Amino acid sequence: MPANILIVEDTESLSLLYQSYLIPTGLNTFVAGTGQAALDYLSNNQPDLIILDIMLPDMSGMDILAQLPNKNRPDVIVLTAHASKELAVEAIRHGAIDFLEKPIDAERFRITVNNGLKLKTLSKKVEEYQSTFENGRFCQLIGKSALMQNVYQIISNAASSKATVFITGESGTGKELCAKAVHECSDRKQAPFVALNCAAIPKDLIESEIFGHVKGAFTGATSNREGAAGQADGGTLFLDELCEMDLGLQSKLLRFIQTGTFQKVGSETLQSVNVRFVCATNRDPWLEVQEGRFREDLYYRLYVIPIQLPPLRDRGEDVVQIADAMFARIAKEEGKTFVKLTDNAKQKLLSYDWPGNVRQLENMIRNTLVMNHSDIIDSNMFPAFPISQNKNSSGSQETEQTSYFSNKIISPEQSDSFPAISSESAHPIKSHLDIRPMWIVEKEYIEQAIDICGNNIPKAAAMLELSPSTIYRKMKTWEE
Repeated sequence: MPANILIVEDTESLSLLYQSYLIPTGLNTFVAGTGQAALDYLSNNQPDLIILDIMLPDMSGMDILAQLPNKNRPDVIVLTAHASKELAVEAIRHGAIDFLEKPIDAERFRITVNNGLKLKTLSKKVEEYQSTFENGRFCQLIGKSALMQNVYQIISNAASSKATVFITGESGTGKELCAKAVHECSDRKQAPFVALNCAAIPKDLIESEIFGHVKGAFTGATSNREGAAGQADGGTLFLDELCEMDLGLQSKLLRFIQTGTFQKVGSETLQSVNVRFVCATNRDPWLEVQEGRFREDLYYRLYVIPIQLPPLRDRGEDVVQIADAMFARIAKEEGKTFVKLTDNAKQKLLSYDWPGNVRQLENMIRNTLVMNHSDIIDSNMFPAFPISQNKNSSGSQETEQTSYFSNKIISPEQSDSFPAISSESAHPIKSHLDIRPMWIVEKEYIEQAIDICGNNIPKAAAMLELSPSTIYRKMKTWEE
């Protein structure tokens, strides 16, 4: 839609001249001959840009600048026949983005207006992204943690590109929601988003599911069928669990990605489509290449913009924000009422490592809502949480001490018992006066480990055989 430009100029011949300058741009222009006429227009309309003459018959252009609202403020380019450094500085101080001296060259005028509109568009995008990041929601993704903020930024940067996005992360971390966010932030958002789970389709049917088939191509092919590639034309094709794909089909997929063309099963006709590829796997794709289960040339073709989704256990307070949103949504689906989580419930959510990530959290929430009839959710309403055996960053297993959480709240010191501390690092105990609280000993040991690892908490967590979320929770309790 063309931008709206308000021209505030008391000389009619000049206002018509400025309008004529902008005719080739296709912009919508409106003219106000006095300051009051401009204010009247602004009270009912919101132009994208104002071209403002400083010297008006009834008031100064500076007065108009001073009365513009701070919220949704239109950008202003000031015009004057009485240019001076002092006047320019004053105009900029009141919010003008540029300053032109009369008489004005047509090309210079158009360039200045175009730059002003570009700046306005950029400012809006920045505000939208900042607002989105601050409230912890990005499309259907939820979370304010620094790890998720980084994911949002990558999606924002990559969305407008045609480059393939490769999403990795544990099962249940929300890889399909991430893929949808890439699609929704792109200029393809009005076109189809087609998702295909390569692990859920039998090996002998997946080629047909991707490329489609013609009637009679195989037993049961009673009619022509459009595959995911054809359905996604103009939009985004999401291939989930890509590393499960058969090696033979990987070569056909590579050719499709390289040429944008494919053949339906049983057809000799090439079809051409315009598709943006987004892929995902819960495996290490490079390890799959080394093990011979994934083609190296396909890896290099697809692994252009990687996005690593963090596990829920490393996202801190995000688990509470996600739980709040899910309780509200699922309560509506189940015909229940949800008001809030108690502090005990929040603490229990934070104290568990969620080996099944967001998917496990969602199932737990549905169970809680179905089995209870209170609109205020407390920790004793949660079902028993199974043992978590999560891999930390060093690849070893960190195992909880109990096979199930009881309905009693477990403190971080109880649920995340720290590994035995060697006598070399601990102060020797010679009498009861030397005995110190365990949390102080743990605190000193963890702080020493973090210091030795150069303040790299994930690295320190790996060395200590703990998850980073455990250390973050302990650090939070030390501050309280």
